[in-house]
Amino acid sequence: MIKLSRRSVLAGTAATALGAPSIARAQDNKKIIIGTWGGDYSRLITKNIDTPLLKGWECVHAEENAPPRKSKMLAEKALRRGTVDVNGLSSTDMYEMSQQAVLEEIDYSKMPNAKNLIPSMKYPYGIGHIYSGKVILFNPKMISKAPTSFADTLDPAMGSKLGIIDIQYQYTMMAAGLASGGTMSNFDAGKERLLACKKAGARIYPSNEAFAQALKTEEIGCGIMWKARAVQWQDAGIPIQTVAPKEGIPMYVSGFVMPKNAPNKAGAYAWLDAMMASSAQEGFAVDMGYNPTVTNAKVSADLQKRIGFSAEEQKRLVDLDYAYIAKNDSAFQDWWNKTFKA
Repeated sequence: MIKLSRRSVLAGTAATALGAPSIARAQDNKKIIIGTWGGDYSRLITKNIDTPLLKGWECVHAEENAPPRKSKMLAEKALRRGTVDVNGLSSTDMYEMSQQAVLEEIDYSKMPNAKNLIPSMKYPYGIGHIYSGKVILFNPKMISKAPTSFADTLDPAMGSKLGIIDIQYQYTMMAAGLASGGTMSNFDAGKERLLACKKAGARIYPSNEAFAQALKTEEIGCGIMWKARAVQWQDAGIPIQTVAPKEGIPMYVSGFVMPKNAPNKAGAYAWLDAMMASSAQEGFAVDMGYNPTVTNAKVSADLQKRIGFSAEEQKRLVDLDYAYIAKNDSAFQDWWNKTFKA
């Protein structure tokens, strides 16, 4: 079920008279429908984007996890008008939806704030909102020698101290592949490593939250996760430190797309432009621990040190091979469920 949360705005346009031409109704449409995850993400969109930057608009959040929102876009593909104006997706999901021909090609000239967007966050079919990287997490009380690589962490010698997150299967296979001499375009080299880790006692957790709880209770002492999540967990008192792996730091990008049949494209562009405003980006850095995707956002040195990456580490940031992941995801899931978890 979609949960709708409204920020009602009364600054407004006159109601369209019954029977007025449809073009007038389109011009008077001041509602923007935003497909997004629920919880903190939705709350912080309201706090940092909707309320302070979109006065005169009514922002409605259609809250669901990404898979049902992707399915709905595909189901609505043939309709003249869809049900959302912008949709929040990971970079892998954005690519997948672009291959399904349901996304509008973004016209960056319509958004003044786009001039500040980091070039790598400017996709033809979507815009990067926030980003982080996959790093090593460890409890120094339980792991006396700090790991420096995915190979050190995804090591059978860690035994039951190693935690693995079920829903992060793509990224775990990616990290294990890099640890075993593979590439961002071939994860196969890491399969034997993961099987050895499981045989040695590595624990598998169904969700990010379950993994965090295991770190908190010291049931496990290490694993891999997005640096932004690690910062949130540190703030919650979980005793972990982070290390940028020497094999490379796979990036996680959360962004927004516009369906081709968005009912209010003018509203969508207004919202996307507000999303790139420096104040909105700074708010997400403080509230969620993710890095801004615009160059004019100001983040304090202390916070930047915690959420960001040094100049040397930035050289090791690597984007994903979206075509490889999209083509092989079914095979990844099949191996993960039937071989690794069996």
